[in-house]
Amino acid sequence: MRKRTTIIPLLALFGLVLPAPATAQPSNTVVSGQARFQILSPTLVRSEFAGDRVFENASTYNVVNRHGFARTPYRSRVENGWLVITTSALTLRYRVGSGPFRADNLELRTAGTTASPWRRVVCATGQLCEAEDQHREALLVAADHPGYTGAGFVAGFSYPNNGITATVRATSAGRHRVVVKYANGRGGDGKHENRTLGLSVDGQAPRQLTLPATADWNDWKQVEAEVDLSAGEHRVSLTRRAADSGNVNVDSLTLLTSGQPYPADRAVDDCRFGTSCEAENGALTGPGKIADEHAGFAGTGFVAELVGGTRLRQPVSGVPAAGTYPVVLRYANGVGGDGKHEPRTVLINGQPITVPVTANWATWATTTAQLSLPAGTSSLDVTCPATGCHVNLDTIGINNPVQHLPLGGYRRSLDGYTGNSGDPRLTPGLMYRDGWYLLDDTGSAYANGTPRPDRGAQPYQDGYVFGYGQDHKAALGDLATLTGGPKLLPRWAYGVWYSEYIDRTAADYRDRILPAFRQHGVPLDVLVVDTDFKAHNTWNGWRMDQSKFPDPQGFLDWVHREGMHSTLNIHPSIQGTDPDFAQAQATAKGKLAKGSCADCYVFDWADPDQLRAYVELHQKMPTDFWWLDWCCDGSGSSLRGVTPDTWINAQYAKMGAFAFSRGFGSLQAGGYSGSGPLPTGPWAEKRTTLHFTGDTSSTWGAMKGTIGYTSAEGVATGMSAISHDIGGHNDTTGIRGSETYLDNGQVRYTTKLPDDLYARWVQLGAFQPITRLHSNHGDRLPWQYGPAAQASATKFLNLRERLVPYIYTLAEQANRTGVPVVRPAYLEYPSSPEAYSTVDSQFLLGPDVLVAPITTPGDVGSTRVWFPPGQWTDYFTGQVYQGNTWATVSAGLDTMPVFLRAGGMVVERSENVDNDVQNPAGPLTVHVTAGAKGEFTLYEDGRRTRIVQRGDIALVRSSSARDWTFVVHKADGSSHVVRANGRAVISLRAPR
Repeated sequence: MRKRTTIIPLLALFGLVLPAPATAQPSNTVVSGQARFQILSPTLVRSEFAGDRVFENASTYNVVNRHGFARTPYRSRVENGWLVITTSALTLRYRVGSGPFRADNLELRTAGTTASPWRRVVCATGQLCEAEDQHREALLVAADHPGYTGAGFVAGFSYPNNGITATVRATSAGRHRVVVKYANGRGGDGKHENRTLGLSVDGQAPRQLTLPATADWNDWKQVEAEVDLSAGEHRVSLTRRAADSGNVNVDSLTLLTSGQPYPADRAVDDCRFGTSCEAENGALTGPGKIADEHAGFAGTGFVAELVGGTRLRQPVSGVPAAGTYPVVLRYANGVGGDGKHEPRTVLINGQPITVPVTANWATWATTTAQLSLPAGTSSLDVTCPATGCHVNLDTIGINNPVQHLPLGGYRRSLDGYTGNSGDPRLTPGLMYRDGWYLLDDTGSAYANGTPRPDRGAQPYQDGYVFGYGQDHKAALGDLATLTGGPKLLPRWAYGVWYSEYIDRTAADYRDRILPAFRQHGVPLDVLVVDTDFKAHNTWNGWRMDQSKFPDPQGFLDWVHREGMHSTLNIHPSIQGTDPDFAQAQATAKGKLAKGSCADCYVFDWADPDQLRAYVELHQKMPTDFWWLDWCCDGSGSSLRGVTPDTWINAQYAKMGAFAFSRGFGSLQAGGYSGSGPLPTGPWAEKRTTLHFTGDTSSTWGAMKGTIGYTSAEGVATGMSAISHDIGGHNDTTGIRGSETYLDNGQVRYTTKLPDDLYARWVQLGAFQPITRLHSNHGDRLPWQYGPAAQASATKFLNLRERLVPYIYTLAEQANRTGVPVVRPAYLEYPSSPEAYSTVDSQFLLGPDVLVAPITTPGDVGSTRVWFPPGQWTDYFTGQVYQGNTWATVSAGLDTMPVFLRAGGMVVERSENVDNDVQNPAGPLTVHVTAGAKGEFTLYEDGRRTRIVQRGDIALVRSSSARDWTFVVHKADGSSHVVRANGRAVISLRAPR
């Protein structure tokens, strides 16, 4: 919200019943000692390692369904000491008896790619154990304070059960020192004092570790504790318990014997022969740094501008025989710190390699060297001449030129995003260009939120290996079956929403706003009531202000009578002076704690008493669903294996039609936008949540950035219901709007967008999963703009309302198949390079509608469009474009580039309506495009009507008595209309 042709296809319509999925059979399991593999689909295999041979069969918070897959044919055999499992899409190899999964003992092959899905870093005595390499519980990696090693440090420990667990290996039995490198400055609680964490080995009772205050957050110190260890592997955990103060940053830890100094030698996993490995995962010493400020890298970052004295060591395993092999470096070579832009030299095992220039630091290229390697295990050492290498190194491929580059990505929100510095930085998810992914579910709690039991020193791994190649839809389908499909919202939620952060009253909505919608012919389905409706405190009060909403239930009843639904904005804390605080604290049994906001108390939703107190606070405020506007308050959840967002959103979905919230992380883990990832959230979140993407700025760049983001998040996480602030939230224009409001007793005007930006943003919003007008005290209603912009916005908001039957059908398909409503073209055209290069400028709405928004100023704008294979017809003008071509398409404010695929169909209402609820079954229009066969199945709350294109007549066999109209788009660019008028057989030829 804020900080504070003429041959026309045949159509046949008839009811469709889909078969239930088959149940997976027990024979889908292969056990090899302590390793178990479950073949769930041709493109999905569960890989589980249990040192105690106790395998897990219960559902987890991520993985709610392992039994919904059809039985998959596969073959398994043991060959040369390797267990080999083969399906029609992939081969998985595990070296029998080799222990937990890691790079050198588990291999995936799919669609020409060889990969090592599992990375396991074990820190031997005397090795540096980077905190970011180990299992983290509700902690983010940060890099905003200098002096750290590796990619950053683990930040915060601000909530109970925040922690890290490192796997260490004692090289001999006896007394050892666990040494931790940390910083302890002034915490978010305002205190600067000694802090504590719990130190535990192998799940034993923790001891308290005191971390004395440091000068500031840039001052790194060491603290240690002695432990007695047997030789072999152990688990060392640093956790904030209820009795600990936390609020520290941890950079690394190490296991040392007496007298050993703190090491610089970082523990790493191998890079397996035949795979491509991340440079940032190697052992880096010297002045080199790991960075992430340039887009386009693989993995989590890159090794930045190598200089003299830098050494990057990468262990290599599995070389089949001594010989000369290609080593592929992915790099960027821009203008170096020495001011030069020229070919550079990198040394690999002492052999000089010439690295050509790239256009800039955000342009990545590859170069190949031939290196001699011995059989078995060795290492690659990348070093620089004394003058430096001055290149950025992203990956090292050993006998493998294929890059593991992400497609799409997610983040908690786009808060503050302006678009002035490129596209938003995303966290990779499911989809990769080389067609594989590991969903590591090891840390996920059980499905009910109960943490999995501690296994002591025994290693345990639980992960799902996706090997889909270019079959991206198969990957999304596997994910939806495994973790649950994206939430299907009520049909009305796909209509038009109006929201604004401004003080409104029930009378405002009843007497001014809704009548204006009706007067100007603009539909409205959802009223969003922002935070100022609250009494006592407009931020975190828990009653509706009686002076603004004298009859809260009456207001909601009025909303329903008008065919709408509403939501109320919530912030998750409560003032100590709130009239409901005493009861909340009593219900919580006195456990509500002071938050960082002034005189506020916050909730730990993991505690049943505090959760009950929190839920009961909502009961005095009637609404259809809740908008949890995560911001600055500090409530959260101490549950292990469940992110706070995911947990509380699931509770909100029980209280209303769905959860409406930011997702995928937690503010307690860093920053207002919380852009970093937390485990489990991205996979469970979509089952309950409409993702509100936060407070962007009102700029052309921000609008353009959301084009690619919607489909990027969809393919990365399976989320389909994504809602942006249409028009942006934060004003950047200063243009006076049409309304006034009071701000600390002063009269101020609302702001507005330039007419062209407003019109274009509404056009884009009409084709997004959710169309929600929103602003921070800004004009977003069509009649608040000039004639051309008003006409355009009115036209496209009505079009959106007409498209609700189509979009609802796509949403129901997404719920079943995992394929999101808004999608990148490569889901439908995976073999076309242009489908990947155009993701930031165009998208598909379902398989049949191509949308290429105009994102430049002016009453007439243009955009360059790539048309996928087939034939495409302009929805507004009828112009026909051939597939596999490019065209520059221009449009005034009254239209935009939207195209229908030949053979595709779009179903929409035949008439404009005020809302969806009061118009559920009116006449429908089917847009039919000539030139190819096709079909579409309309979904209407349990009833399905299948539409099939085959010839030039239509057979109407539907249980619906409604009238059907067919708009027939011909290959010569003309069109005509045929009305069914209740007949069972309709000729679709042009009327004579």
